[in-house]
Amino acid sequence: MATALKEKVTLLDVRAACQSGRKLPMLTCYDYTTARLMQEAGVPSLLVGDSAASVILGHPTTLPAPLPFMIEITAAVRRGAPLVFLVADMPFGSYQESTAQGVHNICEMVKQTGCDCVKIEAGQQQIELVKVLADAGVATMPHLGLRPQTIGMLGGYKYQGRTAESARQIVELAVKMEQAGAAALLLEAVPPEVSAAVVEATGLPVIGCGAGGACHGYVFVTQDGLGLSGTRPKFVPVLAEMSGVMREAFARYIEQVTSGTYPAAQHNYTMPAGEAARLGAWMKERRNA
Repeated sequence: MATALKEKVTLLDVRAACQSGRKLPMLTCYDYTTARLMQEAGVPSLLVGDSAASVILGHPTTLPAPLPFMIEITAAVRRGAPLVFLVADMPFGSYQESTAQGVHNICEMVKQTGCDCVKIEAGQQQIELVKVLADAGVATMPHLGLRPQTIGMLGGYKYQGRTAESARQIVELAVKMEQAGAAALLLEAVPPEVSAAVVEATGLPVIGCGAGGACHGYVFVTQDGLGLSGTRPKFVPVLAEMSGVMREAFARYIEQVTSGTYPAAQHNYTMPAGEAARLGAWMKERRNA
């Protein structure tokens, strides 16, 4: 039974959930209507991910997502779900040039959308950005492990932390992000041993995306879980198979239109009888003119 959110979920609630051992569900969302339904279902946290470039705009990677587009859809999700803990994703090119560029664009994201936290795909070069934002009061969620925006260097979406050395680097970077003032971490596509090490080494809420059971919360692309994207990574559970349901619905509409059963009388607006008669008389005069 769905239990709609009744109160605003804040960073304090996220921290409290993680400290108590209660797992935090998070889903991606990109539009007002879905956000409203998710809040009504009681989903406490939403991520407006740059994965929108793929599942909404149809690009093969996340790289083409424009900043104005990300701001617009994040604001839409906020309107649909004002009570959730909302995380906004900063797209490729919006923060990598310099700390000043990152601060400017991230502050615009926060001001224009009302998001609660901003996610950045973070390497060593983003430590200063996280620190400056923390000093300014902006909650950040560095994204470690597999970082899709670096696909050009990786050569593909390959899971990270395969060796002890690469795992150590992830853990050390997580610690540095905490020291810089990060509010939480997102850890994508790493073995469970790596996420367990990050959880042990830091005091931050850790949200996993294909990162094992030690994480405090979990997120994945909603369209993958609903069977709408055509792919389902191994870490994504089956929530529903909506693609078949939607195709059947579209086919029913085609049949209704082509058979003439739609629109029917119940779909029509009506004119008062006198007005309909006057219109009929005028049309008759017009035809006879």
